[in-house]
Amino acid sequence: MKRSIQLIICLLLILIFFNIEGVFDFMNSLSNFEDYESSLLVPQKHNFLIICFAWLLIIFLKNGKALFLKRYDISAEDNLKARKMYTQINLLEKIIIFIIGLLAIGFILLSFDSIKKIGYGIFASAGLAGIIIGLSAQKVVGALLAGIQIAFTQPFRIDDAVVVENEWGWIEEINLTYVVVRLWDKRRLVLPSTYFLENPFQNWTRNSADIIGSVFLHTDYHVPFDALRTELTKILENTVLWDKQVNVLQVTDSKETTIEIRILVSAKNSPTAWDLRVHVREKMIEFIQKNYPKSLPRTRVYLDSDHTNNKAS
Repeated sequence: MKRSIQLIICLLLILIFFNIEGVFDFMNSLSNFEDYESSLLVPQKHNFLIICFAWLLIIFLKNGKALFLKRYDISAEDNLKARKMYTQINLLEKIIIFIIGLLAIGFILLSFDSIKKIGYGIFASAGLAGIIIGLSAQKVVGALLAGIQIAFTQPFRIDDAVVVENEWGWIEEINLTYVVVRLWDKRRLVLPSTYFLENPFQNWTRNSADIIGSVFLHTDYHVPFDALRTELTKILENTVLWDKQVNVLQVTDSKETTIEIRILVSAKNSPTAWDLRVHVREKMIEFIQKNYPKSLPRTRVYLDSDHTNNKAS
């Protein structure tokens, strides 16, 4: 609805500016005012038309994007293809809008004779100016090129789960010069596009959303492993968080006083995997507390009775 109103207003403005002289003649005949010709609108007619046509192109671009993306449901369970298309189309839209705006500003500036003269002077010293501008805009151009590279290579997409700067979250926005990551606690981490080309980061949903989570338990050597495996299976079968793919319990380390047990479970996506890990950890600890309290980690102290008796005597 909003875009339809914008389109109607834009088309009306184009019609008005195309026939601005006729509009002023009509207004002159009504008000007997003779000074409309000196208005800013008449001499700048072409510039206003450039602005209107640029606005019209942007409206058509946004409407076309919205119609195209209706074919892809990003809220679906398996939304890998949808996220890929959303990422590419949104970034391409920003690139095209940037080019349209740049061309419109360029055509408007060229319509002023004073700016033309300045332009000729700049072209006369183009070599030096090019070096200065190139050095000053190096980071800006690098960020723009990084944004374009991300759009086509797609190391991540909209709504991908990532770990960046030791923070876990989802890709919320991908712009030409920066990327916004929505963190798990609703904070926003804003990073330049070049960061993702120069630094390693984790993408948990690069090829698919499903993920394996791990839970570590530290227990005494007396804990029965078969009983733990049976209880783990029971816990997983009684929760909707588990996707019924991975169910593993292994002893991964042994130390002087405790052993390390690693549990691997799988879920349909990273938020669900986090909830599943928390659920499994709580239930397994409750099971050990209730059934095998002596298998919890403890420190043993042995007293040599003979040595103690000798000391007493």
